[in-house]
Amino acid sequence: MVEYRIDRHSGVATYVQIVQQTKQALRMGLLKPGDRLPTAREVVEVTAINPNTVLKAYRELEREGLVEARRGLGTFVRRSLGTAPADSPLRTELESWAARARAAGLDRDDVAALFTAVLDRHFAGHDQHITAGDTHFQGDPSRPTRH
Repeated sequence: MVEYRIDRHSGVATYVQIVQQTKQALRMGLLKPGDRLPTAREVVEVTAINPNTVLKAYRELEREGLVEARRGLGTFVRRSLGTAPADSPLRTELESWAARARAAGLDRDDVAALFTAVLDRHFAGHDQHITAGDTHFQGDPSRPTRH
């Protein structure tokens, strides 16, 4: 089951955080079709947010076809997203890189900025190609190397 963590200082609406975290759990294989999402009451007990906020997030997920509400039973996953299992070698490599980044003194915002820059470069357009001179992060994450 997914456990929601709400960052009240992120500037992102609470219901959007729930939607994003649910989608992340679907992409990572932590939630699978047929799994029940926590009830609004369960989420409220853990996060101290308004139950209507949880319901708004669940309605958005339902609108996107990711979950379905079953009257009297709860909200259940209809379909998953992506193919990045939580135990994949890429995740292991990313975990290692993040640990090195933290050990190098980077804070969460620094790491997020680096990672976002790399994602933007590699996923800006499916028809764009990465060329020589692009930044490649390997080894010490605080010192990107050029290739």
